[in-house]
Amino acid sequence: MKRMRWYDYITYNVYWLGLSMSSGSLTPIILPFLVAKFVGEAVKGTYLGFLRSAGLIIAILVQPAAGLLSDRSTLRWGRRRPFIFIGTVFDLVFLALIGLAGNYWVLFAAVLLMQVSSNVAHGALQGVIPDLVPEDQRGRASGVKAMMELLPVILASFITGRLVGAGNVWGAILVVMAFFLVTMLITVVAVQEEPLREKPKEPISPALMRIVLLTAIFAAVTTAFGGLVGLVGRMLSGKGVAQLVAVGMAGLIAMAGAIIVGVWWSARVGIGEGAQRYPSFTWWVINRLLYLAAVGSIEGFALYFLQDVVRVPNPAKATGDLMIAVGVFLLLSALPSGWLSDRLGRKPLVALAGVVAAVGTFLLLFAQNMTMVTISGVIIGLSAGVFMTVNWALGTDLVPASEAGLYLGVSNLAGAGAGIVGAGIGGPMADFFNAYHSGLGYLVIFGIYGALFILSAVTLLKVQAKR
Repeated sequence: MKRMRWYDYITYNVYWLGLSMSSGSLTPIILPFLVAKFVGEAVKGTYLGFLRSAGLIIAILVQPAAGLLSDRSTLRWGRRRPFIFIGTVFDLVFLALIGLAGNYWVLFAAVLLMQVSSNVAHGALQGVIPDLVPEDQRGRASGVKAMMELLPVILASFITGRLVGAGNVWGAILVVMAFFLVTMLITVVAVQEEPLREKPKEPISPALMRIVLLTAIFAAVTTAFGGLVGLVGRMLSGKGVAQLVAVGMAGLIAMAGAIIVGVWWSARVGIGEGAQRYPSFTWWVINRLLYLAAVGSIEGFALYFLQDVVRVPNPAKATGDLMIAVGVFLLLSALPSGWLSDRLGRKPLVALAGVVAAVGTFLLLFAQNMTMVTISGVIIGLSAGVFMTVNWALGTDLVPASEAGLYLGVSNLAGAGAGIVGAGIGGPMADFFNAYHSGLGYLVIFGIYGALFILSAVTLLKVQAKR
């Protein structure tokens, strides 16, 4: 494997900028705005959670399948770039459909279709660093990757947040389209891959079937744990405070249980014997999902939190402003943490990120104005910059190089599962508590997210990492 040139760090990772500009615009800004517009205030949390959960189930299925197919691709462009190209072309079509949506169900269909296309590209992209970057430089490469993922936190907030705040949803969608197109073209032209000369002899159908079963298992487990929360609420109906406490505790147990049981079982089905050969990989995915479920859901519900708890006058613009402040500190912590992890090891920094994020989240529960919210957000942002860089470098150390696309695609149990668990369970919980007292729901689920951060640090005890 050849040594990296300075610009390779950028070209290998630039498509993450397009993917993250999309998720950073759609998840916290565009979709919450459109969902509230189509379904109204009383059930917006439930409908947003349902939208995200359904779309992310698609992502759990498509991303590892695309990774597996790209692992085996013998196309002249290489293993990864053809999938990135075709996925982006369809992304542009489905983004236009989101802009044209006139009701919730058209929006729902467009989001599901876009989950298919974007995860075709995403699944292949995850193989680029293991394919092309020497192991002793992956911390730095992952730092640049994290910067590409985190820079849109600022850009999306500054550009699309203001556009949506002014009611210009189409303008925001066109910005996302432009980022997708430009970063895809740079990747296709500048990344030099060696085509796979001979397709693996092992049949592909058993591996694809395992991915289908993986998806079904994770969906069933998370649905069952989510149903636990509703069951507890119904059993204690009319019990006042006792009902509220029990539902809150059930929510914590449901989110943590869905993550640990769902990942453990799904990974063993999805990668077969590999789960026994690489047990640290499964625990790494659990650690990653616990953290991302918390941080992604805080981001996803930020607009509603600012609207219903802090009661800011223009929540879309305020969410954008908050994300700009958070994004600055994300970037400040991302790159140096990758460099440090190449020298000091990965696990201590990942554990520290979980603890710091918990502190920031618990402070958020007492926020009464935008200054306090911003301070909490900055603390979480510093943590997320470290986590996004070092946790990914840790994962690339743990997966077998010849099957990196499959394994890192399976790790999307963490990326996509974060929304299914955090928003799919958290959204209905928020509506339940908000019906009791306006804004209470977001305080309850944010407290649960803080506990998930702590659990993420604890699970690292089961990960045996390289120094």
